[in-house]
Amino acid sequence: MLLNTYEPWKFAFSQETENLIENSFGIIGVPFDSTTSYHSGSRLGPIVVREASFGFEKYNTVFNKDLTASFYDFGDVNVVPGNCEATCKIIEDTVNELLDLNIRPIIIGGEHSASIGAIKALTDKYEKLTVIHLDAHRDLVFEFVGEKYSHATVMRRVHEMGADLVQIGIRSASQDEDEFVKSTYNIQTFKNRDVHKHMDAIEYYLTNIEGPIYISVDMDVVDPAFAPSVGNPTPGGLFMSEIETIIETLSHKDIVGFDVVETASDRLGDNTAVIAAKIIYDFLTLTE
Repeated sequence: MLLNTYEPWKFAFSQETENLIENSFGIIGVPFDSTTSYHSGSRLGPIVVREASFGFEKYNTVFNKDLTASFYDFGDVNVVPGNCEATCKIIEDTVNELLDLNIRPIIIGGEHSASIGAIKALTDKYEKLTVIHLDAHRDLVFEFVGEKYSHATVMRRVHEMGADLVQIGIRSASQDEDEFVKSTYNIQTFKNRDVHKHMDAIEYYLTNIEGPIYISVDMDVVDPAFAPSVGNPTPGGLFMSEIETIIETLSHKDIVGFDVVETASDRLGDNTAVIAAKIIYDFLTLTE
């Protein structure tokens, strides 16, 4: 058990934490949504995503592989309701505990701000980190309603840490965000239509990324026809098969962290929770 965590549930097929295998993955949940600006409820995401994980078989028929990877579920972080910056610091400290154990983090959110703390720990560990960001939105505003720590500012904070960004599935942004991207050299964008029409080019680009990679999946990247229970649903999203292709392509790289955030539902068996659990399940199947 890590400091600042408690155990409400465990992800299916996770191992006990008594005898840890180094370089495996460790799950922590972040039940926090205090900066949510539209549809609240992602604080319950870790619970419903874990519950949904028990609907899958150990054999993954999409990839013709058993889930044989060793991974652990350390429970949920003790967040500070209403204080995003303090919560991000707790997440950072918790991820540093995992890194000290040579365990790579998987974060289940909770709002997207959870990525700030996790990525801060990893940018301190690695000289150069690439963040693959699957999202309907850029999340690059400097401040949102006066707050620097927010679900809408997460990738601006990450960019300030020195990480390279690859944003996939984008279909909503402010003009200021687009101007900021044009002013930088290390933000690559693949919009939703690029994914639908030019997946081969995206696969080629991802295959050629060198060095450690962090993957951040905001569930609103999925089309809301399939995953409606998110903080900010936006039409024109990705299909599950496209996300599977992206995850499979990245599974051959040096993945040092992963998050799936913004599942906003209090209902067990919710479609969005099932898809979020499937993304984590696929990732764990592919990375051994």
